[in-house]
Amino acid sequence: IQLVESGGGLVQAGGSLSLSCAASGKIARVNDMAWYRQAPGKQRELVASISSQGVTNYVDSVKGRFTISRDNAKNTVYLQMNSLKPEDTAVYYCNADIRRGVGFTLRNYWGQGTQVTVSS
Repeated sequence: IQLVESGGGLVQAGGSLSLSCAASGKIARVNDMAWYRQAPGKQRELVASISSQGVTNYVDSVKGRFTISRDNAKNTVYLQMNSLKPEDTAVYYCNADIRRGVGFTLRNYWGQGTQVTVSS
């Protein structure tokens, strides 16, 4: 099973970026999906999460600016980032809890990360 992210890049403050992350492989069910980020010299932090039912959660610093969504048919999670700030600069990682099939336990998977850089 792989999580493949796309959509990072360089943007000016106030701009927008959209990230996507697709899970592929032998997948029976994808439960919670989330985006984390890690800035240089800082710990990785949870940015936003979304349950399989669509319940969302955001860290306070991105509320009102970022929107997480998912397409269950495509096993894909998205992060729309608006009004970006220089402090949003980080490597963004996709995370998901996935069950491979009947008899398999739920396991947690990470994507490889995508760089988001916001210039002032």
